[in-house]
Amino acid sequence: MITPMLAETAAAAAAVGPAGLAAIGAGLGIGLIGMKAAESTGRNPSAFGKVLTISILFAALVEGVAFVAIFV
Repeated sequence: MITPMLAETAAAAAAVGPAGLAAIGAGLGIGLIGMKAAESTGRNPSAFGKVLTISILFAALVEGVAFVAIFV
């Protein structure tokens, strides 16, 4: 079931070029950041504020790299 979706996503990214790959990479990166932030908050709930701050910072950096790849 996931194979046709991956094929369509790869075809769309190839049609757009490097900007499509940057968008896919940014989506994966932010997904991993959110996953690990939720995991670390579950392990240590008292560190929620620090984890949230670092997660937002890293998400902004990932988005920045994606925007640079799209516009350049």
